[in-house]
Amino acid sequence: MFYRLHVMDIQDSGSRVALVTGGMGGIGKGIALALAARGFGVVVADRRIDPARADGLRTAFPASARVAFVEGDLADLDDHPRFVNAAFDAFGRLDVLVNNAGVSVLSRGDLLDVSPDSYDLNFSVNTRGTFFLTQAVSRRMLEVEPAGVESARSIIFVSSSNAAIAAPERGEYAMSKAAIAMTSKLYALRLAAHGIAVYEVRPGLISTPMTQVAQERFDNLLAGGFTPINRWGMPEDVGRAVATLAAGDLPFTTGTAIQVDGGMHIHHY
Repeated sequence: MFYRLHVMDIQDSGSRVALVTGGMGGIGKGIALALAARGFGVVVADRRIDPARADGLRTAFPASARVAFVEGDLADLDDHPRFVNAAFDAFGRLDVLVNNAGVSVLSRGDLLDVSPDSYDLNFSVNTRGTFFLTQAVSRRMLEVEPAGVESARSIIFVSSSNAAIAAPERGEYAMSKAAIAMTSKLYALRLAAHGIAVYEVRPGLISTPMTQVAQERFDNLLAGGFTPINRWGMPEDVGRAVATLAAGDLPFTTGTAIQVDGGMHIHHY
């Protein structure tokens, strides 16, 4: 399904275009809005695009924003060619891929009780699907002559603080995100010579529907001073970090991980 909402003249605008997976809500929505605020055309992708919900989301964008919506299931590798073509065709180009879509565990609990279904779900979407979507988009990007400007094009992986901080109660999720951290480095090495920068963004405790299941637990931890910047992060915090990277505001960098976690990653006592 390809559902275009608001498109200005895409031939002479000159602005770059970003694809955001999992862009209909949570962190993905925060990223899409931040990119639009920086002048990017935004292709919002999600497993299912409900037209009524998409119309509602459009009102959050600036009136002049160029936004298109494309359905795509990361876990369905056979559908990737159609999905990638739709993303590129939305505005005739694609300069930035933001790998944000992901799933969490089927149920939190003892590591000894992790089910194969939950393990396979996390790796099929968070790792396998993301890897092969990046592969397909990278191939298409390499068909276009490089612009000759560092960081004019980029691929950004949204992982998690759990890529480095162990979380036994959702071990399969943490492992899938640790794999994404390495995926980012590998693609950074492969694509640097072509002027495509690759980054990893590690959100920490971000207030989204996905984290609501553990809200009470983390509210209690924050009450005791859980992180140096002691509050819940918001999707717009992650969005601004991603937009900074996508805009090329950190030249001469690739393969690095940006921690958007209120300092949670700092080892201290």
